[in-house]
Amino acid sequence: QAEEELKEACARQALQLQEMGRRERLLRAGAGRAKEQLKSFKTQVMQVCSPAAAGIAGKALTEQQVIEKVRQISEENQQSHEREKCLQEELSSRLLKEREVSANVEVLKKSLCELQ
Repeated sequence: QAEEELKEACARQALQLQEMGRRERLLRAGAGRAKEQLKSFKTQVMQVCSPAAAGIAGKALTEQQVIEKVRQISEENQQSHEREKCLQEELSSRLLKEREVSANVEVLKKSLCELQ
């Protein structure tokens, strides 16, 4: 009976090892695909940023220059969003004031009509 239990335990461990091997192969394949996608993305970014973005005609950008350019674009984007938010708030405020003025004009018109 002990021998049978040992065989079953060995069989379970063998299955577990096979499953772990399968998972490892899947992870390696996924990592390889991710690496290729990253390489492709990096190439695309380099093509977009080089060479006109740096103002260097005919020279390829370094990765650091591309990173700096992406960082700069990101910061400009954030500043634009903040500016847009401020302008939206200002617009809302002006619209509120305009409504108040319109309401006051209507009250004034009504009062003038009553006085006549």
